[in-house]
Amino acid sequence: MERLETGIHAGRLSPAEYEANFSDLHPRLDNHEALVAADRCYFCYDAPCMTACPTSIDIPLFIRQISTGNPIGSAKTIFDQNILGGMCARVCPTEELCEQACVRNTAEERPVEIGRLQRYATDAAMQAGKQFYARAEPTGKTIAVVGAGPAGLAAAHRLAVKGHSVTIYDAREKSGGLNEYGIATYKTVDDFAQKEVDYVLSIGGIEVRHGQRLGRDFSLSDLEAQYDGVFLGIGLAGVNALRIEGENLAGVDDAVDFIAALRQAENKSEIAVGRRVVVLGGGMTAIDAAVQAKLLGAEEVTICYRRGKEHMNASEFEQDLASSKGVIIRHWLAPKSILSQDGKVAAIEVEYTRILEGRLVGTGETGVIAADQIFKAIGQTFDASGLGSLRMESGRIAVDGDGHTSLDRVWAGGDCVFGGEDLTVSAVAHGRDAAESIHRALSAAAAPAVAVA
Repeated sequence: MERLETGIHAGRLSPAEYEANFSDLHPRLDNHEALVAADRCYFCYDAPCMTACPTSIDIPLFIRQISTGNPIGSAKTIFDQNILGGMCARVCPTEELCEQACVRNTAEERPVEIGRLQRYATDAAMQAGKQFYARAEPTGKTIAVVGAGPAGLAAAHRLAVKGHSVTIYDAREKSGGLNEYGIATYKTVDDFAQKEVDYVLSIGGIEVRHGQRLGRDFSLSDLEAQYDGVFLGIGLAGVNALRIEGENLAGVDDAVDFIAALRQAENKSEIAVGRRVVVLGGGMTAIDAAVQAKLLGAEEVTICYRRGKEHMNASEFEQDLASSKGVIIRHWLAPKSILSQDGKVAAIEVEYTRILEGRLVGTGETGVIAADQIFKAIGQTFDASGLGSLRMESGRIAVDGDGHTSLDRVWAGGDCVFGGEDLTVSAVAHGRDAAESIHRALSAAAAPAVAVA
């Protein structure tokens, strides 16, 4: 095989190869495939799959509706609990949630394809332009939602359905949050993230203001003064630093920026990638960056993770996917320094690690991996700018079970809150539940006082 040229370059592959490499990871089931897949469901009365779903979708019901030829009704069952059910069907780690809990998930059988069935139903409804919800009579109440990601969109939609007027503030040029900027391209093709945003906003009563950043263009106190309630779905804006020598060299980049650039590129061949790429981290971002580097034409891609396979945040399915694409995953390696040549990345020095008395420690043994591009995927940080006196817990916003913060008229959800699970489906659940709590609070405040005899 002819070896690729050295250095970081765009256009390593042919147009046909880019198209094939970034095609839909799990294409939508056709009608016959959906009926066959639905027929495998036992429709369990205690539904362990439903319990495993963070949004508590009635999975046996929506699958039964598919099996009886009613995909539109199935979609309503899904959207009643999760208005972003289309994206969740594409990106949720179903192999660790609902499908893991499926009673057919045994050594002899594979689980029911719940995620693909959910996509089949939601796609059918969205493509038909079917809307299931109408706004209630206007309440006259206004709510500010900060962040147009999964949590913010879910909250805004539920609040709009209740008749409240919602204004969403988002720092980026497009809505969608991580659904638009942070997910591998092959998981959500054909600009689906924006199609879903349009579907959610079509309920009416929601205004979106882009290019508006909390802490720069406005503060939380500004919103409290202008609105009856506030929901914060601001995610994690920062990226953890390696804090090692050579981190600022040309060729060392944040994996989240790489993924975002690839998602926004109209032509994949315009995205530059190295010949030898190293990705540092063990989560979904690391996997997405590594796989896409390989799909862009990198000859050798290595993920270095400081702990063992069983400790990786990325699911086993995602790890296997990376391996199937030719990505090498090396465990028990921590970055020590980045080596340069002519001011650019040439290699990374790593130290072997192990667990000693419950703590991760270096062994003192080191090695060098040649690389001309390194992606950092070691976690994101929370930016508390503009939040004033809001109470924090472990560096995130502290909330109760309804997403209510320490401030009377402020709620929060998604990755920005303490206990956030870094999952789209969990963020949707947070936004939905917080919206219900906001509605109850506003309704109680508006109710007339009851006279006591």
